[in-house]
Amino acid sequence: MNQDEVDGLVPRWREAGLAPSLIASLELSKRMSRVNGLFEQAVKTELAELGLTYAEFDVLAALARTGPPHRLKPSELARALFLTSGGTSNVLQRLAAAGYVEREDDKGDARSRWVQLTAEGLRVAHLALEGSSRAHTEAMAGVPESTLRHAADALRELTLALGRRVR
Repeated sequence: MNQDEVDGLVPRWREAGLAPSLIASLELSKRMSRVNGLFEQAVKTELAELGLTYAEFDVLAALARTGPPHRLKPSELARALFLTSGGTSNVLQRLAAAGYVEREDDKGDARSRWVQLTAEGLRVAHLALEGSSRAHTEAMAGVPESTLRHAADALRELTLALGRRVR
């Protein structure tokens, strides 16, 4: 069996007397973090060519996915992207300055505003989504589809179980 960086940590965890179930959990969390980091690195390389950060890409992609008129409230964006309201506000300011989004008052609720993609924002969002797809495809080249499907399904089960416990 091939070994990765995490396998190098396991002997130390065993020597420390950690339970096998805890070691498996640590291996899982370390590998998930590593896989996420590798995906992000690949996507960030594509996004850099467009002058976007990962957070800006996330916002553009979320708005593009909503369909016409490609708009959401900032609170909806924050929830969908697991961002804080302050973090969302900073990203939206940068995207507005770049001409990718515009804000407008919600005529039905004076306390609320909409964030909407501009035509240029939609164009850049599509380019960024293409780059992200390319990065994911290249990163997973050579990994059998059945392996990807199994991993995705197993992680769904873990996410659901962890989500119930953390709430």
